[in-house]
Amino acid sequence: MTHISALDPGASPLDYYGFELRRHREAAGLTQKQLGDIVNYTGSLVGQIETARKLPTPEFSERVDAALGTGGLLSRLVGLVLRSQLPGWFQQVAELQARAAEIYSFETQMVHGLLQTPAYARAVLGTLNQADLDDRTAVRLARQGILDKGEPPVFWAVFSEAALLLEIGGPKTMREQLMHLLSFEGNPRVNVQVLPLSGGAHAGLQGSFDLYRFAGDPSIVYTEGYGSGHPTANPDTVKDCSLRYDHLQAAALSLRDSARLIRRTMEERYGEQSARDGAPVA
Repeated sequence: MTHISALDPGASPLDYYGFELRRHREAAGLTQKQLGDIVNYTGSLVGQIETARKLPTPEFSERVDAALGTGGLLSRLVGLVLRSQLPGWFQQVAELQARAAEIYSFETQMVHGLLQTPAYARAVLGTLNQADLDDRTAVRLARQGILDKGEPPVFWAVFSEAALLLEIGGPKTMREQLMHLLSFEGNPRVNVQVLPLSGGAHAGLQGSFDLYRFAGDPSIVYTEGYGSGHPTANPDTVKDCSLRYDHLQAAALSLRDSARLIRRTMEERYGEQSARDGAPVA
């Protein structure tokens, strides 16, 4: 069992967070249980975070900052902690997303990670792998913070209508996910378009991809395989994918018609849970 006294604060962002949490708690003269009572978490959870056995969340960090008067230290650290838990091959991509002025995404069969609800993200990440699912879900959701920062990127998301029909996590999860997509209506910085199945062949048949554009750096195209990511600034690739994205946007429904299709699918396909799940949700 790991003890906080044995932690090296320089070993990792998570260790450093735990070290600082304990240092400030002890300076305030509080036990783990007392701090837990104040911030409405268990003392056991406080102890697990202090010993780097559990990931902190932004909400936990904000509450502890307020309780201990840390000046927002833990809230500033938690983003670094969560990014450090991403797979090594994805950490660079997360940083690209955070720096991008514009993000253009095309998804063939599911909602992009930056727009996923907690239940939907959990269902996606839990496929074939239930290990550390709570932590992995929290890490994915933390990436969505880039859409709430002072100057968020302009995000265009085009996805196939198949993403509305592929039932990930069950009817209730899908209804919540589609409601979440509709919550961006009228937000000029988050734009959702659906590519209808009736449109047939399209420019994205080779697969999903993201295009990141920056204020002063070359654009980057990102594609993903099983357990690996492939960012590239190759000018020919960027030019090709930019053209493909233009055609995908042209073939997709307008923002208004996309919202209508999402709403209709939500009501007609996921308006009620199946009989095995019990009462209606609508």
